[in-house]
Amino acid sequence: MLAHERRGSGPVLVLIHGLGSRRQVWEPIVGALARHREVIALDLPGFGESPAWEPPRPGLAPGSVDHLADLVADFLAGLGVESPELAGNSLGGGIALELGRRGLARSVTAFAPVGFWGPAGRRWCQAVLGGSRALSTALSPALPRIVATRPGRAALCSIFYGRPGRVSAVDCLDSARALSAAPGFAAARRAFGVWRLPVGADPAGLSAIPVTIAWGTRDLVLPHRRQARRALEELPDARHVLLPGCGHLPFADDPERCADLLTVRQ
Repeated sequence: MLAHERRGSGPVLVLIHGLGSRRQVWEPIVGALARHREVIALDLPGFGESPAWEPPRPGLAPGSVDHLADLVADFLAGLGVESPELAGNSLGGGIALELGRRGLARSVTAFAPVGFWGPAGRRWCQAVLGGSRALSTALSPALPRIVATRPGRAALCSIFYGRPGRVSAVDCLDSARALSAAPGFAAARRAFGVWRLPVGADPAGLSAIPVTIAWGTRDLVLPHRRQARRALEELPDARHVLLPGCGHLPFADDPERCADLLTVRQ
């Protein structure tokens, strides 16, 4: 069973975080979402408070989008949740799209999803995330002092947030420690290049449901210009949105806009 929280009532909305993150990354918008949805925010296997993942089926790389999508699908089936609305960020965005491609979602909203990069973009993302994890680990003893000041939080969090000053000291510290400690990080990072959204391969999946792809204009992890163009080419019928001033984790940068994308249908 994956660690998770459930709040609110209404249609089920499942929130899936990204590489090295945890379910609390959605906290800035969960309250607003729970007024309209039954929200399930989960920790992926090997991240947050969830246990390490089970081995993948033959042919899948451990920690890949396909592997984690299998585990999320099993988790939701165990809860008796069928065809929920899905939202994902980064790696979680790829997982949400894969589950939608399989016909297991009512709708999909992906914030800065993986899988629309070229080789250089993938390597950049792997390098940025790997460097951030190494830095958080190296600075571990000093992190409480660093995040206690606004300039310190801005320096530590600006790679992920367009407006890092809005992130609290507690959230900044807990997120840095979660990034350092996640046992699933290395394998999932290595498996990034395995998954790409199959073009034209989902006649019963993404083409049949509402899909939204959103990119922060200040995203330094997955810079939006080329990847947003690829997403538009591969999913021309989706709603494609830019989030001005937002970074890779836009939920603290512009919580109202992010919540609206998940509760107001196109």
